[in-house]
Amino acid sequence: MTDNRRLLQITDVLSGFNIQATAISYPIPRDAQALTETIEVGVTDKSRNQNAENEIEVFARLQSGLPDLFRNVFPDRLHPRTVLVVPSLTLDEQVLSKVTGAHHYEERMLCMLQLLRMPNTKVIYVTSQPIAECIVDYYLHLLPGVPHQHARERLTLLSCYDGSSRALTQKILDRPRLLSRIKAVLGNRSLAHMTCFNVSPLERRLAATLGVPIYGCDPELQHLGSKSGSRKLFREAGLLVADGFEDLADEQELIQALVDLKTRNPDLDRAVIKLNEGFSGEGNAVFSFNGAEGSSVTGGWIADRLPNLEFIANDMDWELFRSKIDEMGCVVETYISGTDKRSPSVQYRIDPTGNLHPVSTHDQLLGGDEGQAFLGCSFPANEDYRLDVQNSGMAAARLLHEQGVLGRFGIDFISVREDSGWRHYASEINLRKGGTTHPFIMLQFLTDGTYDAETGLFRTPGGHARYYYATDNLESERYRGLTPEDLIDIAVRHDIHFHGAAQRGVVFHLIGALSEFGKLGMVCVGNSHEEAERLYRETVDILDKEGCR
Repeated sequence: MTDNRRLLQITDVLSGFNIQATAISYPIPRDAQALTETIEVGVTDKSRNQNAENEIEVFARLQSGLPDLFRNVFPDRLHPRTVLVVPSLTLDEQVLSKVTGAHHYEERMLCMLQLLRMPNTKVIYVTSQPIAECIVDYYLHLLPGVPHQHARERLTLLSCYDGSSRALTQKILDRPRLLSRIKAVLGNRSLAHMTCFNVSPLERRLAATLGVPIYGCDPELQHLGSKSGSRKLFREAGLLVADGFEDLADEQELIQALVDLKTRNPDLDRAVIKLNEGFSGEGNAVFSFNGAEGSSVTGGWIADRLPNLEFIANDMDWELFRSKIDEMGCVVETYISGTDKRSPSVQYRIDPTGNLHPVSTHDQLLGGDEGQAFLGCSFPANEDYRLDVQNSGMAAARLLHEQGVLGRFGIDFISVREDSGWRHYASEINLRKGGTTHPFIMLQFLTDGTYDAETGLFRTPGGHARYYYATDNLESERYRGLTPEDLIDIAVRHDIHFHGAAQRGVVFHLIGALSEFGKLGMVCVGNSHEEAERLYRETVDILDKEGCR
């Protein structure tokens, strides 16, 4: 690989994870600096509204510098830069609490430590709880051609020492001394930027307070990625969507929508209810029309059965679900059935210069009784349809581009095989990193390969295709008590650890959740779909046997 090609590939890797604006060689606008100082002053009732306006103005000015930074600075791998990684899952706290070991999901962005392959790059990684040093070592040893000590000296780990369910970003904002330490390590903030899992008003506030930009979507546009916003944008793009209703604000509107949906389709047996800001299927529930005669259902009949919804999230009940409908709204749509049904997902990227590119396709692995919960993914999506969904999703991606969306996002589909071929229903938009993001970024970092949008394949510099099978949800009681050191020892002894020379093997994540919750994630890289899945099955068998000891 030539030096120029390698630099372009590093740019592609980083941009896929919203990282381009790191090596900033331009000063922060003077007016943005002044506004940042205003935000840092203690908030009083009188100044609260003014500070909120200043925060938005600061953020806009910081973001306005990204195009020049992307064009002029980022290709230089030797340019000094500091990347602040804030892996906060700033999502609904009560729904997130239903996810086993939720705060360990902050570890999924440890793949960002691969940025340390650039010799003058510093990384600051902030978490709710400290990360075990052996886990950090595990990731640093994956760095190609960089001594461990050289990388470790350029890495700063900071922790809130707070295991509560509040968003990490809020915890940081609530700790002035921690903010001061971050600023001290950032040094020259014109050479720094922030990356995070999703960008909410909290991340915007943190960026404005620190005076650094975020390469991610402005939170003012997040409604486009809600379940209601997705359905409306899909229709505008001319994509097929399941019959249903959006912008439902309360229980009564939900009941009426279910009545109307059944009236329009007397043979309908199930409907899916999705909270507007749900994620990974955790905000979904399935309503059954079992027992209804034709289309003759009443609001009372529906209301009596709502408490018996099939909830995807563990320990969810109707009272909590109803309160979330009141809080964030919901959609209801026809449950798409089929003997051969898949859930492909396409990832796109809009860079700061306005270029839109597809970056990957996946088949999502869904589980649960109703097949609504995200368990993992297989890359690339099935060759029968991966280019079809990639091209279909591009129509919606262009509309998002017109609205000003920036960074990486995903578009999910539900695909059903019919006699005439595959029928694709656009399902939802995720304006954030997701479960398909870190596996693909890790593949790029480990192999220096590239995604070919013409074929939908990923190829190494030698031209060899690579595939993977990944999960965030490998969970077993047998694994409880296994420490990170145990896991690494098992991987090495059984020769499943990723091999740089062969460019195949297993990379683990969520390692911190293993001992307490019996849960971890992994990316299994192989030369084919079959080899990647076989490697996954072999790894599970190994862990099952070792976990019994």
